[in-house]
Amino acid sequence: MSETPQLAGPDLIQGVPLSELKDGAMLLGHAEGEAAILVRRGDALYAIGAICTHYGAPLVEGLIVDETVRCPWHHACFDLRTGEALRAPALNDVPCWRVEQRDGKAYVREKRTIAKREPGAVPAQPTSIAIIGGGAAGNAAAEMLRREGYCGPLMLVSADDAVPCDRPNLSKGYLAGAAPYEWVPLRPMEFYRSHDIDLRLRTRVTAIDTGNREVQLGDGSRLGYDALLLATGAEPVRLQIPGCDLAHVHYLRTVADCNAIIDKACASRRAVVIGSSFIGLEVAASLRQRNVAVEVVARESVPMERTLGPEVGGFLRTLHEAHGVNFHFGAEASAITPSSVTLKSGETLQVDFVIAGVGVQPAVALARQAGIAGEGAIDVNEYLETSVPGVFAAGDIARWPDSYTGERLRVEHWVVAERQGQTAARNMLGRRERFDAVPFFWTEQYDFGLAYVGYAGRWDEVEVDGKLSLDERNCTVTYRREGKKIAVALIHRDHQGLLEEVEFEKESLRKERRGG
Repeated sequence: MSETPQLAGPDLIQGVPLSELKDGAMLLGHAEGEAAILVRRGDALYAIGAICTHYGAPLVEGLIVDETVRCPWHHACFDLRTGEALRAPALNDVPCWRVEQRDGKAYVREKRTIAKREPGAVPAQPTSIAIIGGGAAGNAAAEMLRREGYCGPLMLVSADDAVPCDRPNLSKGYLAGAAPYEWVPLRPMEFYRSHDIDLRLRTRVTAIDTGNREVQLGDGSRLGYDALLLATGAEPVRLQIPGCDLAHVHYLRTVADCNAIIDKACASRRAVVIGSSFIGLEVAASLRQRNVAVEVVARESVPMERTLGPEVGGFLRTLHEAHGVNFHFGAEASAITPSSVTLKSGETLQVDFVIAGVGVQPAVALARQAGIAGEGAIDVNEYLETSVPGVFAAGDIARWPDSYTGERLRVEHWVVAERQGQTAARNMLGRRERFDAVPFFWTEQYDFGLAYVGYAGRWDEVEVDGKLSLDERNCTVTYRREGKKIAVALIHRDHQGLLEEVEFEKESLRKERRGG
């Protein structure tokens, strides 16, 4: 999703002195006209592509962990030995070259290909698999099943009109006009055909019969499954005020939603965003980049204070106000007309269109109907399996046991959903792999970016290391509860974000080994 970079560093085909390769370090160069990194791990040498296949980040600025490299921007992970994309958000592999050592030099030779996994390598082959939900988790699961060698019938059911999309782009680059539509679909329809994934768009599942292992579709037809993944995601919380169903009131969840907002933004001058959630703030920033006047109505007194704390929340307010956003804090909308939004205080805001971002709720109606355990979410075990054997859940609906916090967590983050889909896919094939990924998300607003590692549903201490102002943005914000670090927000400290992720992983592993 970035422009092709100019090649830098040495031509690795011509060879590099071994003395210049430090163990665990990366050397940026190029091979066959492509950017590449050369990495030494002990006596082994690896050469893979230097550009992350997610959003085009430079992997040389990432982190080597064992035989992998992690992307500095959104923490994708690639195998140094094969170039394989091991975990989301990257779904495509990077190139990989054979490396030869000779006469005190390392020479990058011909490209290598990743051998496809044979069906015989799969411990358990369900006779058929159904996935309900075409979002992050569902799409990632379908891809991983084929990557892992599953060759049986595979159905991906989606209520959306379009193929699975890169949803984070909807509130960020695409809505702002900075990203073309070509960046939005995760895959073209041909991908699903060529991988024999039966993608059924505009299709709703109305019931699940776990006893007979069947799902009922909206047209009344019934389809059998041997293993089932519930990845139904979350639904926007709808406003319940007069005028909430007017045509110019929008929510943002799908490509169609985003296109409708873009059409309004191109023909209008004034918008009111109800809610100062991440979606609300990202939408506000994107609309300002389209020169739409934006007013934000927020119940809280500081945006995102409950999630990020007063320091970061206060900065976000300053950032948006510097870009012309007008906030109405401690306010609630009481009515909407075709040309205005009335607040409970009696104040009236003139408006051409409205975007509501007041939260989402897990789409658990199907699971509840099927008798699957969970209150307000779907409870899963460490393998993401529900209370019903053979039925798994991933993404916004899943509440899993987190080994680091010792609590059950449910988070609404894109990367978490994709990684859960990947883990669930392997476990449907009998891998018995614990889901232990550290929660991660990012936000982009104007020229400001923040990465968040860990999970802090509540905290009692916030520590800011560095500077956070309009003129200087370089800091780490640490969230602690009872003295224990539980999450970290990072601004312009990408490499440290990777180190924090590894630290959380190591502590989780220690807890697992000693039984909590």
